[in-house]
Amino acid sequence: MQVYKFGGASVKDAAAILNLCRIVRDFGPSGPLLIVVSAMGKTTNALEEIFNLASSEQDWDDSMQLLRRYHQQVIDILSQEIPAFDKIAAEAGLDDQLYSLDAELRRAVLEPDYEEHYDQTVSLGERISVQIVTAALAGALSKEEVCHLSAPLVLRTDTSWREGRVDWRETTGLVQQTVDYAVIAGAKVIVTEGFIGGTTDGRITTLGREGSDYSAAIFAYCLRAESVTIWKDVPGLLNADPKIFPDTVLYPEISYQETIEMAFYGASVIHPKTLKPLAERGIPLRVKSFLDPAAPGTLIHDCQHPPLVPAFIRKGGQGLLSFESKDFTFISEENLEVIFGALAQARLKINVMQNSAISFSVVVDYNEMRVQRLLGVLQGQFRVQYNSGLTLFTIKHYDAASVARLTAGRELLLEQRTRNTFQFLVRE
Repeated sequence: MQVYKFGGASVKDAAAILNLCRIVRDFGPSGPLLIVVSAMGKTTNALEEIFNLASSEQDWDDSMQLLRRYHQQVIDILSQEIPAFDKIAAEAGLDDQLYSLDAELRRAVLEPDYEEHYDQTVSLGERISVQIVTAALAGALSKEEVCHLSAPLVLRTDTSWREGRVDWRETTGLVQQTVDYAVIAGAKVIVTEGFIGGTTDGRITTLGREGSDYSAAIFAYCLRAESVTIWKDVPGLLNADPKIFPDTVLYPEISYQETIEMAFYGASVIHPKTLKPLAERGIPLRVKSFLDPAAPGTLIHDCQHPPLVPAFIRKGGQGLLSFESKDFTFISEENLEVIFGALAQARLKINVMQNSAISFSVVVDYNEMRVQRLLGVLQGQFRVQYNSGLTLFTIKHYDAASVARLTAGRELLLEQRTRNTFQFLVRE
């Protein structure tokens, strides 16, 4: 068993889905293949906007119609390009999903449990794309050899909305049983949703934004897959985002540990949780370009390699929170215990932390609702100051030249360096 993951850019339109079919046909394995797909293009962003309209009791019908037309156009073109494409089934699936979305939005207005209804809403993108991609593959390859596996039925999580925690034992059993049955029944290509799972009582959860990589790793772990391949619009794992930094360098081979650290600091190619389950099973991860599928890409596995060129990572949407004791006492271990507990309760991810005698500062992925929740817990005990709209830069394997290059002309609000990593926070 091999696992392929196709992200939003690789299924963004009909041409991209036709290219996906070509990759599976011309470059896919001879054995069974499980494909994990994301929502098409920027659908998740569009669903977030629709959900926010509903939450603020504004009309969402126009936005819904735009979403419908976008997916309908893809279905129309695929039906012209793939003679065996089941257009009727694809359109019926689209109608069913949009009807479910409308019903969910109406529930969200009446029952304002933001986090839970968010998951039920934004997961629709994957639920639509998997039906369209499955129909395209079935038409391009063979209807008997392609099937859909519903991720919410087998990828079991708890009710940590927007960041579902996987029940590994139950998920492994369900995935193995379901996939074994599909393969015995003749399936060679199994298509499933990324980003989403499900609770024991049938509610959909999400695994965190950009979580389809993690989904691929979960399925690979459960199936003890031979390998995972993530298809991207870049030639592999680069030392920087080519949209931001010029003169990027491709890493042809890199270790799990190095990649985990880059993902943790915000490298956008790999979701931070992806590597751990793969490393535990020793499953190699390939990052390849769907624009040039014959190119070798990057191999991520358990390996030793010479020193790497500096990696530049930019992470926007950051907030700087500073806590000071109200009576000018030192920030003690007892104070830190309270602060960390409140940060965990508010579900704010710490990217950098720094303390002085009477203050403690953290850099977090900024979320206004969660920050306000944190302030409600801590303002009685601490003076809290915060800034939003900041950018965190990280240089892995830094040297004097790379630090000078990235910090030149910028006002640093906070900086921190270790033996291998230099980080600084700026307002851009």
